[in-house]
Amino acid sequence: MDEKLIAWARQVKSRQRVSAASAEVPVLWLFSDPVRLPDPRPAASRLPRGLCGVVLRHDRPACGAAERAKRLEAGRKLASVCRDRRLALQVAGDRWLAQALGAGIHFRRGRGWRVTRPALLTSSAHDCAELRRAWRAGAAAVFLSPCFPTASHPEVRVLRPLRWSAVARQAGAHGVKVLALGGITGVRARALPRDVCAGAGSIESLK
Repeated sequence: MDEKLIAWARQVKSRQRVSAASAEVPVLWLFSDPVRLPDPRPAASRLPRGLCGVVLRHDRPACGAAERAKRLEAGRKLASVCRDRRLALQVAGDRWLAQALGAGIHFRRGRGWRVTRPALLTSSAHDCAELRRAWRAGAAAVFLSPCFPTASHPEVRVLRPLRWSAVARQAGAHGVKVLALGGITGVRARALPRDVCAGAGSIESLK
């Protein structure tokens, strides 16, 4: 785990105004990945209490009762870890699981399903159009990526801090928290503007 990233996140949190909105959206997020981090529980169990959240991502819906039962069991175990560590839990790509766990909902590219219950909404975005779609969908926080070169999407154009900041400021003007995602480390995070960046998400730096 990147201790410099943890220290950066604590600094970001200390600068944020104390409000219901800031308390609801953690500063630092661990992302699961079907290949690079299929089981986020060991990493989640080491995250600092009250500072972080976990985004559980599924690339395909569960098919069949057996697969759903297996996914639900794993989800409940992760939810238990999150409760113990005071971590927020978001589910992407599986509406049924999000509802079963009572978790928050993470949209992809600002696109999601209709939400019929109160829930924290987050979203990914890669450009201005997706940011606009996310805030119109009611997202409280948007992960703008890729900020830096990343193994998750090696073929995607990297924003880098200057372009990332220019795009992020548009969402900030609408009251949406913008967090950085993609190749995030403790050293790289310090290149992001303090007045815009509300936090970050990572896989490798939080494993």
